[in-house]
Amino acid sequence: MAVRATVSRFPADSDAQEASGIPWGLTVTPFASKDENGQAPVYGSDGNLLPRCENCYAYFNTYCELDQWAWNCSLCGTLNGLSSQAIARYSHPQSCAEMMSSFIDLELPLEGSEEEILHARPVYVAAVDLSSSEEFLELTKSALQAALEALAPESLFGLATFSHKLGLYDVQGPIPVVKNVFIPQDAEGTLPIELEDVMPLLQFLAPVETCKDRITSALETLKPTTSWERTPGTGQELDGVLMGGRGFGAAMEALCNYLGSEYGNTFALARVFAFLSGPPDHGPGQLDTRRYGEQYASKGEDADRALLPEQTPFYKDLAAVAVQAGVCVDIFAVTNEYTDLASLKFLSIESGGSLFLYSNTDDSTLPQDMYRMLSRPYAFNCVLRLRTSTEFKPGHSYGHFFPDPQYENVQHIICCDSYATYAYDFDFVNDVGFSRHASEQPMVQIAFQYTVVVPPEELSGSELVSSRRGKHSIKRRLRIRTLQYGTARNLNELYDGVDPEVVLSLLVHKVILASLEEGVREGRMLLHDWLVILTAQYNEAFKLIQYKNGSSSMTGQVDVTFSQCPQLQLLPRLVFALLRNPLLRFHEEGVHPDYRIYVQCLFSALEPSSLHRAIYPVLTSYSTPDKQAYPRHSLSRAALLTSGSPIFFLDAFTTLIIFYSSTADPSLPFPPPQDCLLRSTINKLKQERCITPKLVFIRGGQDDATAFENYLIEEQDVDGTGLTSAMGFVSFLEDITQSVLEYMK
Repeated sequence: MAVRATVSRFPADSDAQEASGIPWGLTVTPFASKDENGQAPVYGSDGNLLPRCENCYAYFNTYCELDQWAWNCSLCGTLNGLSSQAIARYSHPQSCAEMMSSFIDLELPLEGSEEEILHARPVYVAAVDLSSSEEFLELTKSALQAALEALAPESLFGLATFSHKLGLYDVQGPIPVVKNVFIPQDAEGTLPIELEDVMPLLQFLAPVETCKDRITSALETLKPTTSWERTPGTGQELDGVLMGGRGFGAAMEALCNYLGSEYGNTFALARVFAFLSGPPDHGPGQLDTRRYGEQYASKGEDADRALLPEQTPFYKDLAAVAVQAGVCVDIFAVTNEYTDLASLKFLSIESGGSLFLYSNTDDSTLPQDMYRMLSRPYAFNCVLRLRTSTEFKPGHSYGHFFPDPQYENVQHIICCDSYATYAYDFDFVNDVGFSRHASEQPMVQIAFQYTVVVPPEELSGSELVSSRRGKHSIKRRLRIRTLQYGTARNLNELYDGVDPEVVLSLLVHKVILASLEEGVREGRMLLHDWLVILTAQYNEAFKLIQYKNGSSSMTGQVDVTFSQCPQLQLLPRLVFALLRNPLLRFHEEGVHPDYRIYVQCLFSALEPSSLHRAIYPVLTSYSTPDKQAYPRHSLSRAALLTSGSPIFFLDAFTTLIIFYSSTADPSLPFPPPQDCLLRSTINKLKQERCITPKLVFIRGGQDDATAFENYLIEEQDVDGTGLTSAMGFVSFLEDITQSVLEYMK
């Protein structure tokens, strides 16, 4: 569980927080196996016996004062009695994880119905769009072949297809058999028959161990639905009109209900992979994509605002159905036509899944992403709870979860991998703030309860005997991290402890929220104004500019680069880069609304260091493929020219570019050989990513270098004209300077 705060020392009170201009909050990556310093938790058992505070329900931790019979809560100060069991337990402190570390991971006993699914098997279902092209289906088949390699042998796998009908495959017999149900064309329609009556679920879900070859054979039979199959010849008289063909909503709804019948019995979590080649246009959940064309043509309404909200609650409601059925949906959209991901995204992100978008089939990393996603560990049925000491409280929470309907500051996460990151900001409870006494420091406690499927090789001997021959086991665990922070005595101390990457994370969450509610223009204004206010507060705090009493004349110069505070110096560049990012660029600049939604979903789940790369890429230079020249350059042509290095490596998180300058020595090997330092750096980065970055090689002077040059943003105008001028980042700083002067008058 990695936790990073925007400031290492918290503001003393609301006035100090207001005066600093820095957002106050933290990010948490709950299922990360280590903390932000690379330390693993101390593992233990009997999480159900861990004492809890009678007043605030915080868990006992190493910061609590303990005497023979009682303990003081480190969060609220309440004195709590100890049970005789706990007294006996704590007489041997070295045997208790919670006495040894403030970062612990304890096993919980399974309760009631959970015991029944102790040996539940992992379930995966692929739902493939047949209203598509041959290329799309070939890519999907490759992705599913990769998935089959990554799945544990005792997993159950089901193959379904959708078009104007929903197909279920039985691959457990000698030859694959498909049974189809027609999807009604009407948006209010329902399937004429329950899927359980079409094919019993346990006939549909095949064990990967014994049926892998037959699943592969079934995949080979997939063909796009042809136009004649979609005409009224199928028995639906429509006066010869060609029917629409993508009944995605009805298929997803039927599959969730179908799988839900065995939730808690056959499986503890079912993952559905939905492969989509365009917008749903048939039956329940169909989307009207004409709004894109209309908005694009009309200048009457703000397209950046009109295309971000969903047009129907269907998929948001369906996500709730999926959650109840124990189903997590991952959507893989391979399309360059408008698909309205603004409406579809809820089905994936609110059911604990991911949303992937690939603009074409040619250079898509879908098979690699699929394999990577299924190879890494994940937790499910998770509950995340953040508690604080009494002087402050969590404000907004951000990330792909759904809030508990009953309890405040409790988030439910259906499926969580080791990369998924969530953010919180803090507010003071009153004007008093933190006490000046050093004994009472700000405290934060994060509790994460989760379930994992443990493969047989990770079970102890006694568990292995009881777990009938090599079956997976379900484990429920409780991970707790308790942190103590200092308080800053003045603004200098506060600024010295700023973590710019975490500040960026909170800003990204806030501008995404503003964009969705008020439109992209509002998101841009919010970000610009924030930097202006921060710059003004900093200049005021360091007394760099002063207005003479009663006059408008000013002494001193506005320091817009935060020269006296190294921790803030990165922020103007990050804000500039964020304003140039597709997340906040205008519709008329050619930012596709689906791509914007994809970026929103991706960015709002990234941990701070990855987000930093995605927004302001890392540019490194090499003198040879085996020797690094300089670890970091600014993203400008000037930096390339002045460095004089022949090879540049740009890491933009989703894309990696190796660029050989036109003046590079022709004897340097291109592309770099597999056994060089540059390649091993790239391979290491690829291993650590949550998605597969696209690797591009460009030879300056010979290849088209546009892909690389587009990342050199510091010479591009921030207002989005995109025209290269010598005044990109420089003119942005001048604009901020002028705005600061206006603000301070």
